[in-house]
Amino acid sequence: MNSSADGTQLDAAGRVYPIHSSTVRLLLTKMKLLLILCWVLGVSADVQHEDLAINGCSDSDGEKMYTLDREEVWYADFINQRGVEPQPDFIDHMSVPGAYEQAVSELQICKQNLNVVRAAMKDVPLEKDPPSNPMIYNRDKVELGVRNVLICHVSGFYPAPVNVSWTKNGEKVTEGTSINVPFPNKDGSFTQISRLEFIPQQGDIYSCSVEHLALDQPLTRMWDVETTQPGVGPAAFCGIGLTIGLLGVAAGTFFLIKGNECS
Repeated sequence: MNSSADGTQLDAAGRVYPIHSSTVRLLLTKMKLLLILCWVLGVSADVQHEDLAINGCSDSDGEKMYTLDREEVWYADFINQRGVEPQPDFIDHMSVPGAYEQAVSELQICKQNLNVVRAAMKDVPLEKDPPSNPMIYNRDKVELGVRNVLICHVSGFYPAPVNVSWTKNGEKVTEGTSINVPFPNKDGSFTQISRLEFIPQQGDIYSCSVEHLALDQPLTRMWDVETTQPGVGPAAFCGIGLTIGLLGVAAGTFFLIKGNECS
């Protein structure tokens, strides 16, 4: 039988029958149980992998990126006019013929759409969120004279991108610097990571400065070269322990000799 919206139902022959209130309550109960079951199945489903494609643009720049589990798989470098596969060399890279050319075409479409949307939403104020707390840290353990990488991690800002600059002992540094494309966070903000390749020397001081539309002045974080020098603590404790041990042996020998003399 098929139910209708006026409180009746049709049998196989097309005849109309009224639906009793108890039948209606039973149907509603079954529907509620079905909805609850669907909701439970929906919230309990486990996601094994997350694949994300990002396409965006501004008047002067653009972005096309593919990610897997929040790791960059491929992105378009519009400045150097090529596609970039940022995976390490020891794994197989993802390569799609014509991906960069497609990204260029999508960039032109994006800029056209940007002009249309800007005209339609010209009175909407621009939302601006500053970076939350930039961090600067070294990638590897610091050893003097051994090449290393400084990382400046910037997150929580909107819109993208940020501008990151580096200094060494107060002098601006550009060689050996790089920055990734903006990566979206789950709250709608963005993250960017800038890197500086350097050779640490004792006394050197580095800084990264972050500029963004929501900041009145750059946020600067400092980092200085520090190496762990061998401490005197272990040697002192070893010497004290050795001295106490020798005193114990001497005292034991003394009392042993005295005991033999008394007997």
